[in-house]
Amino acid sequence: MILRAALTVLVARAGTAVLRTNPPGGRARWQRTNHAGRTVDLCAGPAAAAALALGTGQVRPVVGAVVLAAGACGAYDDAAGADDPRRGFRAHLGALRDGEVTSGAVKLFGVGAAALVAGALLGERAVDRALAAVVIAGGAHFVNLLDVRPGRAAGAVLALSAPGLLRGGPAGELSAATAAAAAAVLPDDLGERSMLGDTGAHALGAALGAAVVVGNGRAGLLAHAAALVAATVCGDRVSEAARSLGR
Repeated sequence: MILRAALTVLVARAGTAVLRTNPPGGRARWQRTNHAGRTVDLCAGPAAAAALALGTGQVRPVVGAVVLAAGACGAYDDAAGADDPRRGFRAHLGALRDGEVTSGAVKLFGVGAAALVAGALLGERAVDRALAAVVIAGGAHFVNLLDVRPGRAAGAVLALSAPGLLRGGPAGELSAATAAAAAAVLPDDLGERSMLGDTGAHALGAALGAAVVVGNGRAGLLAHAAALVAATVCGDRVSEAARSLGR
């Protein structure tokens, strides 16, 4: 467990450094302005997603795959939806109803489809598979909702991964890799040098959800699914309210 966590940290930190030194497509493509008006880069997100996919994939290949898929969907939204002011499920689903496929809608359905496949492979019965999909997709979207201030999303993932470290076995290994990836990007995130973006937030959230799925039975899955659905609905309303106020 310790060796896997150390390797995940090393890969995430090295990946961030490489991307920062030689950003594909030029430095401007990787820069964003954060809530405080400071210029930060998006290098930490893809580096964390890649390190996490590698670390979790060694434990359960299906988890590595869903982490990679969630990160890829987030990366598409980071690239294609950077100038889109719409936030929240309702805004993107509303646009889809009007015939416009937004990058947010692609991310929503892409992460959902990946979670369904992962849930089908991780669960034994239909209800367990459905709950697993909700927990994985819900985890990805929940962590993304938290990524509005420096360190908030990575810090939450680090804290929420801690109980899983006590389990041992695959659940403990997955929790260790998730916590390690969050710890690796936290200094740059808090220092406002880099931000997770949708890439890193969705990858971390999917890994966190997968660790919960592997470490819990049906009752635990049901409780986590209910909590994540409630948090997502609440977060969506907050996003819509903030958008209406122009924030």
